[in-house]
Amino acid sequence: MKDRQAGETQEIKEVPRMEMTVKKTDDFDLTGDGSAAEWEAADWQPLVRVNGPGTYATRAKVLYSEAGIYFLVDCEDTKLTCTKTQDFDNIFQEDVVEVFLWPNEDENFYFEYEISPLGVELPILVGNHDGGFMGWLPWNYEGGRKTRKATAARGGQKASMAAVDGWTVEFFIPFGLLRGLGNMPPQPGMKWRANIYRIDYDANEPTQWAWDNAIGTNFHDFRNFGTIVFE
Repeated sequence: MKDRQAGETQEIKEVPRMEMTVKKTDDFDLTGDGSAAEWEAADWQPLVRVNGPGTYATRAKVLYSEAGIYFLVDCEDTKLTCTKTQDFDNIFQEDVVEVFLWPNEDENFYFEYEISPLGVELPILVGNHDGGFMGWLPWNYEGGRKTRKATAARGGQKASMAAVDGWTVEFFIPFGLLRGLGNMPPQPGMKWRANIYRIDYDANEPTQWAWDNAIGTNFHDFRNFGTIVFE
């Protein structure tokens, strides 16, 4: 399980942080493999390994529309180490991609979204006070408040424990789901704090990747997230 530290005061580290400009797009359908033409407008952002023995390359793209924010993550892999099939389960105990969005730095609340290669998801609102945090599941999670998502495997089947060459995931987080967090919806030039992660469990110990790797292995060190800028 990832390092979920609690009870420690989170201090802002004096290290360079990542910044990404997110381009605007019209809304589009998700295929799971990143083949939509809209993705051509976004640059790949590499994720850096922060812990563990794995050497797989991982990269991500981000876009936004009037309605929400899109993510595409491409993961090299050799095995889909995932057995959980129920949404809202502890999928971070197996192969997973995670995104954290902190729209308003005046609040100690942020949104976490997790998704497995099988398309199983965990969306939660997290309140974090001096390193002590708790996640809450969404209410009325339907219609314009519900995410859209799709996954795909390459070099093998999209199945539990299948041998593969890699997998991709696309998901759309509607701004309607994030109402109440502030700075919603984002306007051009607005900045949110954010980070993108991956955990892989092929080896005897997990390997972790992060877009902004200054955070280390404490994924909930939200004051040291990177920054996304809405174009």
